[in-house]
Amino acid sequence: MAESKSTPITAELYDYVLRHNPPLDPVLRELVEVTHRNLPGHAGMQSAEEQAPLLAFLVRLIGARHIVEVGTFTGFSALAMAQALPADGRLIACDVSEEWTAYGRKAWAKAGVEDRIDLRLAPALDTLRAMPAEPHIDLAYLDADKQNYIPYWEELVPRLNPGGLIVADNVFYHAQVMEAAPSPGGAAIQAFNDHVAADARMEAVMLTVADGLTLARRVS
Repeated sequence: MAESKSTPITAELYDYVLRHNPPLDPVLRELVEVTHRNLPGHAGMQSAEEQAPLLAFLVRLIGARHIVEVGTFTGFSALAMAQALPADGRLIACDVSEEWTAYGRKAWAKAGVEDRIDLRLAPALDTLRAMPAEPHIDLAYLDADKQNYIPYWEELVPRLNPGGLIVADNVFYHAQVMEAAPSPGGAAIQAFNDHVAADARMEAVMLTVADGLTLARRVS
């Protein structure tokens, strides 16, 4: 077994990381607080705080203009990415909850990026399959129901531009990927991780960010 060189993330070290990352702007910060206050039983679904500047960094790094997000919740990650888009860039946000995404709509408007975000309330597979089949997506963020990660992947990959990215969240699934008998969600992520590793169309790396994050780039 390879020796891990990862430094254990204590609460103090995590705070250090956040203090040395780009800070959340006031609208993003308020959205974190509103989500935890109003939806305490579901707030864990929100992307980790350090993922917002990372996603924005990736958008700017590759010059993304067309983004697809699968799983929006209260709009935190969508807001971070939309703020990094050029004025004529667009983000299609896929979700099924009018209640949860209503928080996002308010935050997007407050941040002045609502015209960059196209929220589509429908099963995400239906939304993806209705998109043009040819490559046109620069970046996709996958953070929705885990049982459909492979179907989402298979709809997204052919629609990625060459060099386009898929960013998949929760690829550790709270360490259940290491279990012999995980929950259905854990088993789905185990299968997804194997599927990604075997996909010759994509070059992928798995990172120890938050609950595990895979970055995958289309190479063929």
